Amino acid sequence: MYSYEERIRAVKLYEKYISDGSLKEKITRRPKYTEEQRAAAMEFYLSHGKNMNLTIHVLGYPGRATLSQWLSEDCPEEKRSCKSGTPTVYLSQEQREKAAIDMCTRTESAQEIADRYQVSRYTVYNCQWQVFGKGASYMKKPMREPVTVEMVEELRAEVERLAKEKAELERQVYRCQLERDVLEKAAEILKKDQGVNLKALTNREKAVVIDALRDKYKLKELLSVLHIAKSSYCYQESVLQGPDKYAAVRKRIGEIFLASSKRYGYRRIHCSLKNEGIVISEKVIRTIMREESMVVPFVKMKKYSSYVGEVTPAVPNLVKRNFHADAPNKLWLTDITEFHIPAGKIYLSPMVDCFDGLPVAWTIGTSPSADLVNLMLDVAISELREGEHPIVHTDRGGHYRWPGWIERMDAAGLTRSMSKKGCSPDNAACEGFHGRLKNEFFYNRDWRGVTIESFVDQLDEYLHWYSEDRIKISLNGMSPMNYRRSLGLTA
Repeated sequence: MYSYEERIRAVKLYEKYISDGSLKEKITRRPKYTEEQRAAAMEFYLSHGKNMNLTIHVLGYPGRATLSQWLSEDCPEEKRSCKSGTPTVYLSQEQREKAAIDMCTRTESAQEIADRYQVSRYTVYNCQWQVFGKGASYMKKPMREPVTVEMVEELRAEVERLAKEKAELERQVYRCQLERDVLEKAAEILKKDQGVNLKALTNREKAVVIDALRDKYKLKELLSVLHIAKSSYCYQESVLQGPDKYAAVRKRIGEIFLASSKRYGYRRIHCSLKNEGIVISEKVIRTIMREESMVVPFVKMKKYSSYVGEVTPAVPNLVKRNFHADAPNKLWLTDITEFHIPAGKIYLSPMVDCFDGLPVAWTIGTSPSADLVNLMLDVAISELREGEHPIVHTDRGGHYRWPGWIERMDAAGLTRSMSKKGCSPDNAACEGFHGRLKNEFFYNRDWRGVTIESFVDQLDEYLHWYSEDRIKISLNGMSPMNYRRSLGLTA
């Protein structure tokens, strides 16, 4: 902002200029070019072909706007009005191809070719790029070996061949993707992730896979990959959409599976149904269990080792992996196995009879001590009748080589037998008992929050169930105790 004194001084100065006439109404600027320069430019323009660019280039002045203004003022009849260019020429496809060939085989300039077709140089170059590609090279000088029409025809044939090859490769890629999707879907739906053979699938399984992929592929393509006739597929569709003839059996299988705490596989379920008078093949049971996702949990057993060295001399292996016994209390097996839960470790010492797999006696404790195995042996001996002196086969653990174990064995007239050092197959039957026990009772269960006392009670309950209720295929679908009752060996 201006001060008051500055504004008063400006007003007084304005009044002074008004009073003495010093303030002009219009200011006329001095022209940039003199009249002589203007006249020389006009003369040169008119005498040299009326070319504005040439005039400006030679004289060095004026600009195009200024020269155009001078022409309008001095020579209005010489002013060039704007006019449209030559009419646009549209070349046909045949003319474009011919122009492209002329550009590749030319011995003349591109402008001469363009004039012949009445188009611009850019148009003939564009024709060359469209026909032979953007990378088509050209030479300002004549080519040493001009491209002939035959060479162009060969290039066209090569382009067609490559196009066909591309289409064939795309078809093969599509086919491979189709086969891959079919294999993945078969593994996902049918649970056959280990080596899916499409030709080995049943028509029912193929129909299920086709139904899962119908929204992505055509039916004809799926039938071809899965090697199934359309009539067979239609039949399977009608069967799949019809009522389930195994509905009642399916329900009973689920009940048996849950009643066994998900421990029974298809063989034991088949025996259970057979005992109930339901006749059905194992294959149907296996299919139903797969469809209903009835899978028995399984984890590979880790063996507990009780070997502490050579406490006393080892005895010979009398069993030699022959775990068959034709009568009860002829051959016993024993070993210690470990259970590790968040609350602590628990140890089981069972005595298994090779006649029918019955656990004759067992003890459960929190320490793999001598008392654990000695007490189990005392209970097992108490179950013997007069005149029964079984062979007791063990590994080379220190529990079975201490004086307390040996004294009890000798007092009861039992025969000792030991496996080879570090050779678990020598006691495979007892190892198998431990494995079944852990797969059915211990593995794939959450033991958090379970106390040691509660675990011991549940383990003891399982062993009683194993003896009384759990059926075995080798015992004609009966439990060990029921099998002995059927033979009149026990009350």
